[in-house]
Formats: sequence, structure tokens, C-alpha cells
Amino acid sequence: MADLEILQLLLHGNQLKRTARTGWVQRGVANAEDVAAHSYGVTFGVLVLAQVIPTKLDMQKALVMAILHDLPEGVTTDIPTPAWHYLPPGIKTDVERGAMDSILGDVPFAPELMAIWEELHQGQTPEALLVHDADKLDMYLQALMYEQQTGNHQLVEFWRNPHHFSFPEVQTIFDRLLSLRNEEYAKG
Repeated sequence: MADLEILQLLLHGNQLKRTARTGWVQRGVANAEDVAAHSYGVTFGVLVLAQVIPTKLDMQKALVMAILHDLPEGVTTDIPTPAWHYLPPGIKTDVERGAMDSILGDVPFAPELMAIWEELHQGQTPEALLVHDADKLDMYLQALMYEQQTGNHQLVEFWRNPHHFSFPEVQTIFDRLLSLRNEEYAKG
């Protein structure tokens, strides 16, 4: 019976390949990335950024967090950030927790994965903070790519109130990215 439960979990993960990142779609990006592509970007970001920060990390835990961070969206879809502002505080985490419970079901390792997901959402450990930084940095990298590839000026709002990154090294990388973007816009 565990085989069926594991198969169901794998199918939920596969659903992310068909779940659009709605923030891009709402802003007119044709062929916008899906949640699986974003999750890869976050995971790769964690792998790279962990090499440049001085803080010791449990790399396995950080990578697991990155892989799991948007798994609930296979059920909830990618509800854009502005929509959450109209809902009660804390509801996003509650909804995603319910989705995670449903997705993980009764697989034997569900408690371990759920604990790692909860740690990510508490946002207190270096691993969780790095995943959050990688998540935001991936969004900015993708916004720049879409701007360069399509000339889409509806993405300017992503840059108006930049995220403050937890690790100074990641903030420096973002600052360089923002500087490169601004130079491109100044050219025309």
C-alpha cells in the first residue's frame, strides 16, 4: 500500500510542471514559467548561495526545503501575492499546511518532510532564511529575464519595493542584479 501512497506523492510533485506562476501570467508574460521551473531555480539558488555565505548550513535540509517550498501549489495553485492581502492573516500558511497534509498523506516519511516544511515556514533557521532569500532572488532573476526577452514593462512593479535579504552576501548579489537592470533601462 505504501507504493500507491508514494506514487500519489510523486504525481502531486509532477503537477507543479503544469501549474503556472500566475504573477507572470497576470502581467502578460507569454509562456510563463511553471512552479516546477521556479522550484528548480530556488533549489539551484540554494546550492550556489550556500557556497558564498559564511554561515554553516545543513545543506541536505536546505535543499529539501527548497524542493518542498511550493509543493502545496500543486493543489492550491499559485495564488498571487496581492490576493493574499485580502484574506485573513495567517490563512496562506494554514491553507498550504492543509495542502501539504493532503499531499504527503500517509507516506512513511511524511512526518519528517512536514517538519522540514514547518521549519521553513517558521523562518528562523539559517536554512529557512536562505531558502527564502533564494526564492526572492529567483523571482528577480526571472523578472529580469522576462524584461530582457520581451520588453514587458508591466514587471517594473517587482522592482519598486525590493525585498530585504537576510544574508548580506545575497543582498550584495541582488544589488548587483538591480544595478545591471538599471543600467540596461538607462540605455534604453
